[in-house]
Amino acid sequence: MKTAKWFLHPFLILIFSILALGTSLFLYIYWYLEFSVGLNVLADRFHFDPTQVLEIRNWVVILVLSLLVGIILMGISIIFTYNIKMFQLYRMQNNFINNFTHELKTPVTSLKLYLETFRKYDIAKEKRIKYLDYMISDVNRLTDDIDRILNLARIESKSFNCDFVRTDVVAFTRAFIESNAHHFGTSQIHVSAPDTLAFFYEINPPLFEMLLMNLLTNAIKYNTSEAPRVTIFFEQKNRHLLIRFEDNGIGIEGGNMKKIFKKFYQAGTSDNMSAKGTGLGLYLVDHIVRLHRGKISAHSRGAHHGSTFTVSLPLPSQTRGSSGE
Repeated sequence: MKTAKWFLHPFLILIFSILALGTSLFLYIYWYLEFSVGLNVLADRFHFDPTQVLEIRNWVVILVLSLLVGIILMGISIIFTYNIKMFQLYRMQNNFINNFTHELKTPVTSLKLYLETFRKYDIAKEKRIKYLDYMISDVNRLTDDIDRILNLARIESKSFNCDFVRTDVVAFTRAFIESNAHHFGTSQIHVSAPDTLAFFYEINPPLFEMLLMNLLTNAIKYNTSEAPRVTIFFEQKNRHLLIRFEDNGIGIEGGNMKKIFKKFYQAGTSDNMSAKGTGLGLYLVDHIVRLHRGKISAHSRGAHHGSTFTVSLPLPSQTRGSSGE
């Protein structure tokens, strides 16, 4: 079976299809000319005007031939495009496997080293506590990666419990940041919202927490500044609730802007920061936003100029401008 797979390569399919199309056109024209010569011989023998037959036939042949050529070319284009996309997805999956293996191997290796150290040496209490903190950090890293894969599988299979509750998203976000401060270290995370408005929206709390966690940890992870900073702005505009996540991270190059929400995709930078992560975080965020009937977009002035992710959620008419429930 493996020796026959090269026949399925998209480039070979394209070449064979073009050759088949050219051959069919040649044979069709050749046959048509032979028919015309035969028709003229019959016309001379039986004394009738062949143009009456040929004129109608010409238009029929042109129409049928045009339709056939159009169908063949459309089929070739669809097959070729589909195979190219499958090849790109296969390549991204390979990259994901390599990166995810690295993501798993690094904390596992670290944990093994600390455990071997504990077994071989009598370590002072202060160092032991320090190493235990490192181990807990590695375990949390493993847990986050595994949870991301499991949550993605549940969302894609539509087996996630999508119960939506009318919630003040500003208060929800502030409470989330406060309760998960240990995940963000010394990073500065601020929430900016009008004091006179409370933005209520129907959200699924676990999913919205995933959205916040992925966007915030991404902003901190892909950041080379001494003080990573993220500001979350809430505003109402054109019957939509806009939530903007602005950071001072490494930024996004223009060519990657439309690709970063694709599955397994990781944007490369001059600092090779793409070695981090699994390429699933923003893909997961995009799915969560869609489940909330919204859209997400990204903007950046380029590498090393920070990024802005904007979540746009449609506000029902009865909640626009609401200052409470």
